[in-house]
Amino acid sequence: MRPILLSGHERALTQVKFSKEGDLIFSVSKDHVVCAWYSANGERFGAYKGHQGALWTVDVDPTTTLLATGGADNTMRLWEVRTGKLLKTWDYATSVKRVEFSEDGRQLLAVTEKRTGQLSTVYIYDISSDPSEPAPSEHALRIVVDEQPRVTVAGFSYLNHFIIMGHEDGSVSQWDAKSGEHIKDNYSHEDGMQVSDLQWSADRTYFLTASKDKTAKLHDTATLEVLKTYTADTPLNSAAICPDPQQYVILGGGQAAMDVTTTSQRQGKFEARFYHKVFEEEIGRVRGHFGPLNSVAVDPTGKCYCSGGEDGYVRVHHFDPPYFDFQFEVEREARAESRI
Repeated sequence: MRPILLSGHERALTQVKFSKEGDLIFSVSKDHVVCAWYSANGERFGAYKGHQGALWTVDVDPTTTLLATGGADNTMRLWEVRTGKLLKTWDYATSVKRVEFSEDGRQLLAVTEKRTGQLSTVYIYDISSDPSEPAPSEHALRIVVDEQPRVTVAGFSYLNHFIIMGHEDGSVSQWDAKSGEHIKDNYSHEDGMQVSDLQWSADRTYFLTASKDKTAKLHDTATLEVLKTYTADTPLNSAAICPDPQQYVILGGGQAAMDVTTTSQRQGKFEARFYHKVFEEEIGRVRGHFGPLNSVAVDPTGKCYCSGGEDGYVRVHHFDPPYFDFQFEVEREARAESRI
């Protein structure tokens, strides 16, 4: 797998995201520029300029018409993907740590950071996929998270039934997406080890969380039950699920950025790790970054994946044929039996 190196950022990457068709990659970093790239060859599609501070999060709607970004300038911004036009800016009291569109693209979620005098708050807006229609200034729903610890990540479940949140103490919580009512919690990660990422399966019936406790866990969306656990040897910053029929998850992390100068690239464990989704076994690693991997994303069509690192690079890896052919012995036997 020869990587394509995308170098358009001057500072550490914070999130990378594929469009629904997998043809575009959107990346944000601490240098307040949003970049869009063609995933096939790594050419830059464009940049979206307007933010005044570090960017923490990006998401694109299912039709690749609208782009949402959030950052340390306490704003969430909505852009038109094709033209780069800024459509709307929402201002908050604290920085925006996570933005996400719902499965149908009709709602947009923003998570604001908990700071002195301000609680973690989740805002939900009703959005039209037509860029010519003005986006609403008023939120449709506001959830103030006062009894749980700080929210680090959040997202919409299947059919917009629930909002799932990941917290600073390693817990995951479920909320009603219509009423904003708190339903349940699950303390799936070690206490005090924050949930650093949350990514969905294609149908959003299960999701994967990554944590600083060196594990990633697959949860059932309806019950929050932990289905699978993938154990690494380094704190994790991100985890992604490969689309069917490939049964893999990809984990990214590495030693904390401030300790990096004291270790070599190998010891820092700056690799993307591939695990079998069902058997929970590590099956391979991809090296390349010179710092921790802050975000990993998989093309929804399953042809490639990309990672954004503390070194300021986005690396795109297109999978070789052996990746699609690889099977455990049990899988091969099961396939052989089904042919008989």
